[in-house]
Formats: sequence, structure tokens, C-alpha cells
Amino acid sequence: MLERFLKQCDFNSYEDFMEHYQVCVPAHFNFAYDVVDAWAEENPTKNALLWTNEDGKERLFTFRDLKEYSDRTASYFQSLGIGRGDVVMLILKRRCEWWFSMLALHKLGAVVVPATHLLRSHDIEYRCNAAGIKAIVACGDSDIIANVEAVLHCCPTLKRLVSIGEIIPEGWNDFHKGIANAAPFVAPERNECSDTMLMYFTSGTTGEPKMVCHDFTYPLGHIITGKYWHNLSEDSLHLTLSDTGWGKAAWGKLYGQWIAGATVFVYDYEGRFPPADILRTIEKYRITSFCAPPTVFRFLIKEDVASYDISSLRYCTVAGEALNPSVFDEWYRLTGIRLMEGYGQTETTLSVGTYPWCKPKPGSMGVRGPQYHVEIMDSEGKLLGADEEGEIVIRTAVGKPLGLFKEYYCDTALTATANRDGWYHTGDIAYRDRDGYFWFVGRMDDVIKSSGYRIGPFEVESALMKHPAVLECAITGVPDEIRGQVVKATIVLTDDYRDKAGEALVKEIQLHVKETTAPYKYPRVVEFVDELPKTISGKVKHYEIRKRR
Repeated sequence: MLERFLKQCDFNSYEDFMEHYQVCVPAHFNFAYDVVDAWAEENPTKNALLWTNEDGKERLFTFRDLKEYSDRTASYFQSLGIGRGDVVMLILKRRCEWWFSMLALHKLGAVVVPATHLLRSHDIEYRCNAAGIKAIVACGDSDIIANVEAVLHCCPTLKRLVSIGEIIPEGWNDFHKGIANAAPFVAPERNECSDTMLMYFTSGTTGEPKMVCHDFTYPLGHIITGKYWHNLSEDSLHLTLSDTGWGKAAWGKLYGQWIAGATVFVYDYEGRFPPADILRTIEKYRITSFCAPPTVFRFLIKEDVASYDISSLRYCTVAGEALNPSVFDEWYRLTGIRLMEGYGQTETTLSVGTYPWCKPKPGSMGVRGPQYHVEIMDSEGKLLGADEEGEIVIRTAVGKPLGLFKEYYCDTALTATANRDGWYHTGDIAYRDRDGYFWFVGRMDDVIKSSGYRIGPFEVESALMKHPAVLECAITGVPDEIRGQVVKATIVLTDDYRDKAGEALVKEIQLHVKETTAPYKYPRVVEFVDELPKTISGKVKHYEIRKRR
């Protein structure tokens, strides 16, 4: 499959990769037809998706199965009046119907809006009206249905409601009955590569979520993600820990994985995925590749990893937030596997990563790949050299790189602000060392300015994580009349230290940070909490911590 899109698939070094990696983008490219259906024709019995859930149910889908299900789903959606350019929201958790629906909507040339089941009614109302959503396909959960129905009267573009569950209220259509009775699928006219295929609502620290649009070439941007970062092959069984409502699902559960020919593993569960269950799942299903945010690995290293047979695991990748070196070191000690870090945004695919030819530097995001020309820039627009801190930018002067977003929907001003003077501005602060490795500092609005010092939250978090009392932590800045801001540490304690929370432990932790990193970075404010606010994909919500001071 890779040979269809790459001039060269195998590389013997990072230099070879950088010099010779080149994607050939077919006219009218469509992932559903040109990858999934192509696999179904070339190797129909090849396993594509292994779905399991917490009740012990299992379903295995070959590429032939996925072609059949996506064709039926596309035909059913056609019968509901859904076609090219129509915007459809999917609120499907980790149900297998998400994959059917994603592929079907791609085949129709429609615009997919993946969404988390945690949305409340006002979130759904905003998304429907901001994006002109025509249909919602949702789990038949009573809370999801109630949140949708609560805003029907104020969402004039919303014409169709589809439930995949047992609850089919009046006014809703039955997904499974619909695909069972669907007519043979007649493919419509093919999309243009520049058509909008996917739209994500991505939340910032202020204001309403931004609407990030990707075109139909976006899946090809994830070849690097699946093949060369996850290091997948046709015999890989890959698990990325993410709900389908988040961009990480596209990164780890769909595009790059199937272009590489790997089997995607899904564990469908409610609530949190307990660390012990992750290890049991890897052991039971012989998973070979695993990707998760650093937070997940922080919990895993606290488990009795040696009591599980996870010898099938060959490769682990980590993204979503900066990785603490202490977590890297402990996971390596426990498993012999190095965590290969990567960096990107909802607006991009993988733009910086630790590739198989690169020796990881614990705590570094890795090096730039061949798809994006990545630099560090100061506030005046000057490109910076080694060890100089500034904003991560991606060159766009010679055209939009493959995988970079198309626009912020209906917001030309915001699009122009992000893409200006031949560069896409990420809003993330980092520096690049003399070996070309990038080191994350924080979001532009996360960097703490105290008494003239610039303090990156990650470096303080890394120091804290080396103390045995700290299970998780988040660093934020709080206002201070004298220093402008001071460092605040919000800490979740390990079980052995929970009953020791108090002033003595605060001073011990403060002293530990002073001795581990530059003393001016130590947290002058320390708060112990039972848990940190997070997204369901495991990212810490620093902005929520800042709001509550």
C-alpha cells in the first residue's frame, strides 16, 4: 500500500529519510476508496480492526468487512439526504460504528465533525450553529440524546438524527436498521483534494473553540505518524489510547495505521481506563505497539509491571504533553522499551518526532521530519539558533505542507493571524539544541514571567516528578504584586504520602526543586489535590487550574 503513495518506503538513516521521503498525492484522493477499499481488493482477509469492550465482547473486522459496512453506511446516509459538503457530527465514543461512519462520510465527500460524548447541550448548540451541522450520529445513551434534544429548537440547520443504540426516540433514525436495509451503494462524483473533509473543534484557554478544517489530503500527512513514528508494519497490532471525539483518534486509530497495513486495536470502555487494565489488555491480546499521553505512563510505572507478560510490546510512543525524563527512565527500566516522543497539534500532523533512526533524548520532543520545515522564531520574526527560546513555527511560504490545516472555518482573521509572513505560528514555546532536538517549554500563555525570569512549566514539573511523593503535577503562574507572577504547583500525591500532606511536605518539595533545578524556579505556592482536571485523552487542563487560582 505504501508504494502507492511514496517514491521510497524504506530508509537506512535519518538523513536518508529527510532527503528522500516524498509523498505522491493522487488526484481526487479519498482515504476510504484509495486505502480501505484498495486493501479490500488487494488483501480482503487482512485484519483491519479488532474491537473489544469491558464486557468481554470482541469483533474482528477485515478490510473486506470495512468496505461492506462503509458502503452500506454511505448508502444509508445518502437516503437521509447527506451528500458532498454536508457537515455531520459523530458522537460515538469508541463504538465500531465510528469507523463505519467516518469511511462512509469520506466516500460521500461530506465533512466529518468528531465530538466527545462529554459535550453538554450548550456545547452541541454552539457546534451545530457555528459549523452548520446537518446531521448528528450518536450513541443511544440517554444523556447524549437528552443533550441533543434540549437544543433542537435552536439549531435550524440540524435536519437528521441517528442513534446507534437501543434507545431510538421519536424523531431519531435507527442506524442498524438503516444499514441493514440499505440499497446497493452508488458512489457519487469524487471529491477534490482541496475539499474540506474533517473539522475539529479545538479549545483554547479563552473564547469559544476554534474550528480546524482539514482537506482530503490530510490522511496522507499521517503516513509519517503511523509508519515512521509508531514504526508500524503489516503485522503490527496497535493501540492508541484516545476517545474518537479527539484529534488523537485520527492520529492513532485510523489513517496512518491503515496506510501502513497495521491492525487497529480498540478497547471500548466507560469512564477511565485503569492502568492495570491497560497492562492486562496488552498481555491478553499481544499488542505490539502502544501510544498514550505521558500521564498514562506516569500511572503505569506505579503498577507492578513485572507481574504482567507484556513481552509482545515492541514499540511505545508518547505525545499530547511534554514527557518527564524520570518517567522515560522508569519505563525503560521496567520494560526495556524507550518512549519515542512526538509533537503536533490539531492543526498539523506529526511535525517533530523521535524516529526509529534517532536516539531519544528523554524529555525532548525529537527532531523535525521531512514533511514540515520547523524553526524557532522570536517575537520580532527573527529565526533563532541553538538553545534560543522562541515560538515553534512551520514554513508555508512555498505552499501549505501536506497535513497542515486548511483554515479556521468562517474565521479569516484568525486564519490570517496563525498563517502570516510565510509561517504558521503554533503558539508553542520551545528551543532546539545543537543536535537539532526540540525541547518543549510551554504554550505562549503558559510561560511564567517572575521577577524578570521566564520559567517554562515543564522544567519545573520534571523536577517535581523526581520526588517520590509526586504522582502527578501541574505548574501554573499566579499573580504576585512584587514579582508579577510566582510559580504554583498543583500536586496529586502518591498513596504513601497522602496522609503526610501539610506544611512540612510543602517545604520538603520546595527544597527538592531548588536542589534539582535553578532555585528561582521553585514553586512558592503548593496545593495538594485529589486529581488534576484532564481531557478524556489524558491531557492536563492547565487553563482550568489557572482559573481557580
